[in-house]
Amino acid sequence: MGTPTTSSQRDTQPVSDRQGSGYQSGFANHFASEAVAGALPVGRNSPQMPPFGLYAELLSGTAFTSPRVENRRTWTYRIQPSAMHRPYRRIGNGRLLSAPLAVQTTPSQLRWNPLTIPRERTDFIDGLITLGANGDVRLQTGMSVHLYVANASMSDRYFYNADGEMLIVPQQGRLHLATELGLIDIAPGEIAVIPCGMRFRVDLPDGPSRGYVCENYGAMFRLPELGPLGSNGLANPRDFLSPVAAYEDREEACELLAKFQGHLWAAEMSHSPLNVVAWHGNLAPYKYNLARFMTVGSISFDHPDPSIYTVLTSPSEVHGTANVDFVIFPPRWLVAENTFRPPWFHRNAMTELMGLVYGVYDAKAEGFMPGGASLHNRMSAHGPDAQTCEQASNAALAPHKIEDTMAFMFESRFTLSVSDHAMGTAELQSDYHEAWQTIPRRFPRKPA
Repeated sequence: MGTPTTSSQRDTQPVSDRQGSGYQSGFANHFASEAVAGALPVGRNSPQMPPFGLYAELLSGTAFTSPRVENRRTWTYRIQPSAMHRPYRRIGNGRLLSAPLAVQTTPSQLRWNPLTIPRERTDFIDGLITLGANGDVRLQTGMSVHLYVANASMSDRYFYNADGEMLIVPQQGRLHLATELGLIDIAPGEIAVIPCGMRFRVDLPDGPSRGYVCENYGAMFRLPELGPLGSNGLANPRDFLSPVAAYEDREEACELLAKFQGHLWAAEMSHSPLNVVAWHGNLAPYKYNLARFMTVGSISFDHPDPSIYTVLTSPSEVHGTANVDFVIFPPRWLVAENTFRPPWFHRNAMTELMGLVYGVYDAKAEGFMPGGASLHNRMSAHGPDAQTCEQASNAALAPHKIEDTMAFMFESRFTLSVSDHAMGTAELQSDYHEAWQTIPRRFPRKPA
């Protein structure tokens, strides 16, 4: 769990991860799947009596009248309708928060050490801790960034998020995601996206687990436009995998948790909500192996903008400006000549929240650890630390490969408000600013 593997090993998926053996390939494809032969109606969505006495139910991810190219929905054929549950009751949010946060956020650079796995029984939902948020969950804009630490499977608890879709980035330990539409397994180096409203349960096959979650309130994640790159590159659609139908036929008491308007609610059910026997549509959970990302970069001079590392984007109403981008910094070759190769010193209109899955980030020689996070808010100055700056300024510029690393960034047009817990936790590095304080002056002083 803590031992690094090579990039080639991380790209080797088990047979169960390949199309035709538990998964279907393609981004936002219109899939059709049935766990029992003949369970999927033919030629119509809602027959008077679906096969095997199932109930037809539609899950709409967009408005009915959205343009066809943007419309996302899935028809499910389930043992019992989703409405069969007792009334919801409010429960405690724990350390899970939503935007807007009523806090004052510093423009200082911030960085956190990894969270410690708790000793008390903590499942995925109990272990969600909000680092920060922006936008407004009530207006469906912006995002929240959460860390999770868990040591127990959810067992007879299930969850859905009515506020947004959830991009899950495991850093320690695999996650087994049992969803309404089927099963997804992800390990560090992979991600999964659960659509808004999709019910699921998280089990921990490796025991204690830790990672990151981007809760996207805005437009659903999509693949970025490629522009002059052409028709291939970055994250290719064929490498995204959605599950085949798999259902639970459990008639026993369970608890359904909901995140709705920033708060957690719970309702009792007498059966598993994961009772979909067949489905068809283009609104489905999916996974992606980050090792499949086709990295592009400079082969002449200068360090290009980090936008070339965008895996997924949620656009905002401002053309070309993201509500949130998911960006990665994977293993890659550096060959640019006469160039300061790490990220330059910069101040951005966009807010950058970074995490590290494994390895070392090439812009920070020390202090940025796997499972940790850093935040450089809108227009906050940042860049490589003093040691990295000195080494990169004097390095022999032979071709060099960055290996065994996977850093990522949640980038947003909105400033991220930081939770009181994140500002008061022992994991916050009070000396992060020291990373830049010993950078030497190189410009000669004016004679007296």
